[in-house]
Amino acid sequence: MARVIAGTLRGRRLQVPPSGTRPTSDRVREALFSALGSHGDLEDAVVLDLYAGSGALGFEALSRGARSLDAVEASPRAAAVIRANAAGLGVTARVHTSNVAAFLARAATLRADLVLLDPPYDLGVDEDLAALVAGGWLAPGAAVVVERSTRSARPVFPGALGEVEERRYGDTTLWLSRHVADAD
Repeated sequence: MARVIAGTLRGRRLQVPPSGTRPTSDRVREALFSALGSHGDLEDAVVLDLYAGSGALGFEALSRGARSLDAVEASPRAAAVIRANAAGLGVTARVHTSNVAAFLARAATLRADLVLLDPPYDLGVDEDLAALVAGGWLAPGAAVVVERSTRSARPVFPGALGEVEERRYGDTTLWLSRHVADAD
């Protein structure tokens, strides 16, 4: 069972879907959210968690000061776990049971300050990154984080997603970028 690492929900347990997801390790979550927090990316942030799984990344953001969470998960079973986790934590999360590509193809319903992409390692995210920019899903200066296997190819970040920082943690690599509004 996973848990929230820090913030107002620190130590609270999260259910994890029985199969089909790969929860981000505590070590990687702690490093990621420490980096985001040091850049002020969490306070009052609108968070979009794509490939949400159990919702652990999004709930970590809420615990550390984010304003809202929209979680997108294709698996109905995993989406139900996210809803149960939100209820158990006493927080509000909008859960969208949808394929990420289909969700991003719709008209933008929010402008996210933080986007988390943690897909199954066999899925690419290049089209998702392009759709985030093209669809108007990103607020100016939004942080975009991609989690992949260290063996995976580096994602292709559109020009509107400025410089990319790479951080490796064993078998996991995080790519962090920021939306450059005037580059759209």
